[in-house]
Formats: sequence, structure tokens, C-alpha cells
Amino acid sequence: MCLPRLDSASVFGALLGTAEHGHWTLCPSDPNATCTRRYDSDTFILITRWETDSGVAEVHDYLAIHDTTANADTKTETDADIDNATDTDTDTDTDTDTDTDGTRANSQDTNRTDLIRRVVGVSGSVHFEQTLRFRFDYARALPWVRQIGSREHPELLAIEGPDAVLARCGHLDAAGTSHRGSFTVEADQHRDLAITWFPSHLPAPPALDAEASIQTTRNWWQRWAQRIEHDGPHRDLVIRSLLTLRALTNRNTGGIAAAATTSLPEEFGGSRNWDYRFVWLRDAALTLEVLLEHGFVHIAAHWRDWLLRAVAGDPADLQIMYGLAGERDLLERELPQFPGYADSRPVRIGNGAQQQYQADVVGEVLVTLSAAREAGLEEAAISWPLERALVQSVLERFDEPDYGLWEIRGEPKFFVHSRVMMWAALDRAVQAAEAHGFKGPVDHWRNLRGQLREEILSRGVVDGHFVQHYDTDEVDASLLLLPQVGFCAIDDPRMLATVAKIERDLMHHGFLRRYRTDIGSVDGLPGSESPFLACSFWLVEHYACTNRLAEAHELMDRLCALANDVGLLSEEYDPVARRQVGNFPQAFSHLALVRAADALARANLKPR
Repeated sequence: MCLPRLDSASVFGALLGTAEHGHWTLCPSDPNATCTRRYDSDTFILITRWETDSGVAEVHDYLAIHDTTANADTKTETDADIDNATDTDTDTDTDTDTDTDGTRANSQDTNRTDLIRRVVGVSGSVHFEQTLRFRFDYARALPWVRQIGSREHPELLAIEGPDAVLARCGHLDAAGTSHRGSFTVEADQHRDLAITWFPSHLPAPPALDAEASIQTTRNWWQRWAQRIEHDGPHRDLVIRSLLTLRALTNRNTGGIAAAATTSLPEEFGGSRNWDYRFVWLRDAALTLEVLLEHGFVHIAAHWRDWLLRAVAGDPADLQIMYGLAGERDLLERELPQFPGYADSRPVRIGNGAQQQYQADVVGEVLVTLSAAREAGLEEAAISWPLERALVQSVLERFDEPDYGLWEIRGEPKFFVHSRVMMWAALDRAVQAAEAHGFKGPVDHWRNLRGQLREEILSRGVVDGHFVQHYDTDEVDASLLLLPQVGFCAIDDPRMLATVAKIERDLMHHGFLRRYRTDIGSVDGLPGSESPFLACSFWLVEHYACTNRLAEAHELMDRLCALANDVGLLSEEYDPVARRQVGNFPQAFSHLALVRAADALARANLKPR
């Protein structure tokens, strides 16, 4: 758990190490206790149901949403009211709420993040034990911890540098550098435990009204989910996926994180461990495309504002990724104090890919901004100048190889997917000028678009199929995206031949790898990796659009069965170990699931 933002330093880091690295454990004392988990309807309130020899109890975990409008039964909210006034993310970022006119709401819940754990007795009685061990700054700092409050209302305050966490968890006794306590909950009783982060230079915030807080949080998520329309297959997972994409969107800035974790390994015991708690322009753009398809135009407006701030300045300084508020310095470094999840080292924070040139990124952004415009997003005074600047950044590096969609750590190449996305950037710029009268060197863009298309078709096609890059005959799963941006028809013979080769070369135990790491690999990394979930969802989409419906449904069913018990997906799936691997939950996987389900829904409506 990282506080106050998901890209902040951890307070509890045991996931990447041991209990010594910080944790808050809450469970029955009965060694035979068993548990199951679910979310409370379409929310992020997690309900863990414990069954013991003496009774049954539930723990309701949630990060509180501070929403001054959530319980206003008589108010009719617009999309903007919900998306702008009450934006949140999974770490419930701690700045003030923002009203629809852009002003700050006058809220007493400023500068705090609250994790609530409500223990509810269902039947009999259950004795619980808890251990709280704070380790700030990625377990590099042992905070100063002291007992405050009163005998009736004990509190534990932990402070280190700029951060303070106040625990209101009942009576806790010191046990070395941990604190422990216990209590019993009877049927129809409940016990509320909470920790609250706040800036250490400010007074501790008052305790939340837990009853009102849980209702506010439940109402906010359910109101958002009620706006989702999907009548196709796997509806529950589509809703959970869209909720997850919303949860990865920062409440204040509009930045969309690629995942909520760092260094969960792509290969157990290996070194492919990366920090994904940042905003990749590509991932964010693709996420927005999915949200736009489901009517969430105002989120696109929020992200466009984020984009403008993040990329402001010289187009030559464009990065492929930024911090949640647009931070540029994401220096990659290792944390040797952590042994790593499943002994997978090194544990990393920051991401060296920020320094890479990835030529596809601007294309994804402009495709999304074009889709937002067509969906009715109102033009801002700066929106077209922003897009022109992004196109200029493409032109300035027009003839350079890049590191590609997969952020290889080997030598840059002329990746076909990257070149196609450069084509898409020029294509959307031309379309915007032609359809909306925007000013720019349209003839120049049109000529370069044609030149790039001829280059791709002459150098990026071998033996009748598209290839990963110009110096190989290998294929790459990213080639499945070419029809999605309009470069070629879904049933173009070259595309069909590409899919056939992808099926032959990249299918592994029924799921797709991104590319082959054993033959002609360009990624420059040791070891191998498991199938990448988004790639398999892309194949479902292709099947659905080419009337291979039986195969599409079969693969979709197998993919959806990989979701964990609460409907979440990581980056990859290890079919041998039969478990998810990589950072979690992964925006790329969830947005691809939604796209695949939408494609199946459209295919099912077509006349046979």
C-alpha cells in the first residue's frame, strides 16, 4: 500500500518482501478459518467472509471516497458532476474535490486518505487478531510511533518526514516494532478499524463517520457503474473492467496509471520486474478510447487537460510516459532491501522507458483525440494547437528507428506497428483539417501519409504477411492492431496471412505471446515471458470481425476464466503454473477485454 497516491512510496511493502517490510494483518485467531472474497456489487468495497469453528464474520475493506454530493438524493447530477466533482482512484488521492466549474470544493476532507476495515459479525462469535507494522519510504524508514488519544478512543500515530499515518484500530500493544491487538465480534455487531494518511505538518484529521463513509463510497461507485451500457457477453467482467479503468484514473489530475503495482514479476525468479504506476500516453489513450465507446466523454476532457499540462513545451521533449500529475523525472532505480515477489529481483521503482523513443505513441493519442472529437467532446482553445504540436513531434523524428510498443531494451528498429501508428497520426491530422477546417500544412501531411504507407507495404510485408520490423520475417502480436486504426481492412489478405502466422508462431498453450523471445528476439533481456493477456483479447476481436465467431467465443471464454475471484486481470498468464503474472490489475488487459466483448456483441447482432 502506497500513500497518498499509488505511485507514492509504500507504507506496507510485504507483497515484495516479508512481514518485516510492513503490513496490516487482520484475520481470525482460529487456525482452521477459511475465507472467500467478493466485491460489494459494482463497487470497490471488498468483502472477505471468514468461516470459523465458532462463527462467521465479514471484513469490509474500502478506501473512502470523500464526495459531498453522493448522498444528495434530491440533486440530479450530470456526467460532469460525477466525473469532475468526485473523481477518485484506487488509492483515493487526497486533494480537494473539484466542482464542475473548476473551483475547489470547500471540504473538510482535504489532505487525507482513509482505509476503513469494517468487521461485521454474521453468526456466532469470531475472535480476530491484528498486527500493524509501519515501514515508510519503501521500507527504508522506521517511523516514530506513539500512542495518543484516550483510553476510550486509543490512537496510534506514525510519523516519518512528510508523512503521517493515524491508526484508529482499537487498543494495540507494542511488540518490538509492531503493534498487536485482538477483539471479538458477535452476530449483528460490527467493529470499525481505520488508518488515515495526512501530511505530517498538519493537525491530524478527525475520525470519519464510518457509516456515512461506506454509504458514500458505495453510492459513488454504483452511480458510476449504472451509466455503463453493455448488452453483450461477459457483462459482469465488462463492468468490472470499466470500473477498474476508472479506478486507475487519478481523481485530481486525470492521469491514468497503467497498473497499480510495481515489480510483480513477468517471470517468477526472473528480472523482468517493472514499475507500472505511471501514465503511458499509449495505455491512457487506449483506455480513453474504450471509455469513449461507453459514453464517458467527460473523462476524455479531464485527460486532455492532463495531456496539455504534461507535454507543454518543446515537442522535441515529448516523453512516452509521465507521473500521475505529469511529472517527467521517473528515474529507474533498484530497491535492494526487498527480496522481491517469489524471489524475483531486482525490485524497481521508476521506469527507464521514459527515456525511450517510441514512435507509435503520438498515433495512439491522436486517434483517441479524434474519437473524442467525433463523440462530441467540445473543442478547447488549445486542443488543436496541442495536436499540431504532437504531429510536429512525429515529423521531427520521421526517419528514426524506435523501441516499439513493447519497450525493448535491445537496439531500436523500424517496427511496423510503430510506423503504422505514425501513419495514423498523420491520417487523423489530415481528417481533422478536412472535416473541421483546422489550419495546418495539410498537403505536406497528406504526402507524408502516402509516402509512409508505401514504405510500410514495401518493407513491412514479407511472404504476404506483415512483419515485426523491417529486418525480419518474424511476426508480433501488435500487428493485430493495424486494422483497428484503419491502415488496412480486417480481411485484407496480408492481414489474414499475418493472423495465420501469429497463430502458428505465437500461440502458447492456447494463449498469445507478444513475440518470440527465443528466435530473432529484439527485447535485449534474459529469460522468457508468459502469454500477454491483451494480445489474446486482440485475437478475439479479430476473430469476431472476420466471422470466426465460434473460435472468438471459445477463446474469450478461456480468457475470462483467468480472471481472479474478484474479476481482476494482471498483465500476463503463466499457463504452466496456471496463474496470473506481472503487474496487477493491468489497464491494458482490462481495456482489451472490453474491446473484445464489444466486438463480440456487434458480431452477434449481424445477420447470419
